[in-house]
Amino acid sequence: MPLLKSLFGNKPPEPEPEPEPEPPPQTSLLDRLKLGIRKTRAGLMEAIDDTIHGKKQIDADLLEELEYALISADIGVKTSTEVLERIRQRVDRKLVNDSAELKGLIREHLLEVLQGADRPMQRAAEPPTVILMVGVNGVGKTTTIGKLANHFKSSGHSVLLCAADTFRAAAIEQLEVWGNRTQIEVIRQQQGSDPSAVLFDALNAAKARKFGYVIVDTAGRLHTKANLMLELEKMRRTAQRVIPDAPHEVLLVMDATTGQNGLEQARKFTESSGVTGIVLTKLDGTAKGGVVVAIARELALPIRFVGVGEQLDDLLPFDPEKFVFSLFE
Repeated sequence: MPLLKSLFGNKPPEPEPEPEPEPPPQTSLLDRLKLGIRKTRAGLMEAIDDTIHGKKQIDADLLEELEYALISADIGVKTSTEVLERIRQRVDRKLVNDSAELKGLIREHLLEVLQGADRPMQRAAEPPTVILMVGVNGVGKTTTIGKLANHFKSSGHSVLLCAADTFRAAAIEQLEVWGNRTQIEVIRQQQGSDPSAVLFDALNAAKARKFGYVIVDTAGRLHTKANLMLELEKMRRTAQRVIPDAPHEVLLVMDATTGQNGLEQARKFTESSGVTGIVLTKLDGTAKGGVVVAIARELALPIRFVGVGEQLDDLLPFDPEKFVFSLFE
């Protein structure tokens, strides 16, 4: 009987529920930045370490090799010269005796340069904040706009996209793809329309509906194209008719893989377009990420964001301390 009871009278114990899988750990911004600039870090640190390894005495040959290592990472001639001059002065004053201390001096100076150009992004006193995106074709401008819009949206802001690149075939459709992907509205007209008219519509819509940000795609242009530069100036005047202090930022999108070659282009854009900051794309694809420092030193412009991958959230706000830490740690 007890056997029958045990077989038929008692229910077998319920199996314990399987534990839910733990969510994947969130990668910190610092870790993602480290991963994104690993090629630059490997090139620069390897060159510096090779130069100073096993050498106790700081002599002219060592300093010349060190300068070459910095220039090779596209940190720029001016910054590299300044770093070496600072080291020479400290060596002459007997403040540095060991080559192992050189890495700390380089790190210190690079951080000073980046912090010297850094300043907060401008925000409108009353929304919307208007951001014009400029740059030549092929640098990833429209993709960057989609990622930037997603960044602001993820931070809790409402965003409106303005398809004011009415010149390039498929530019409007490309921006709409990003709008659909991020579920952000795009204000558009037909290809060939007046970009200022599209901007006028977008700013009025954003103002009436209290959007936090308007991000404006503009036609890819070279600084030598006078008509496109005049068009950009017309867009600025149009924006100010709707929102007096607009645009609040003019961000130049640059391709990090062009290194120093992009610097002169950026200089011309700054002169003709009133650029207020840089977005550097494809930083993960180059060992010449030191151009970040060259931009800050030679153009006195802040780096606003850096692109470190293909994913939607691979556009990271730039932080000088995190960048330098990622290079040297």
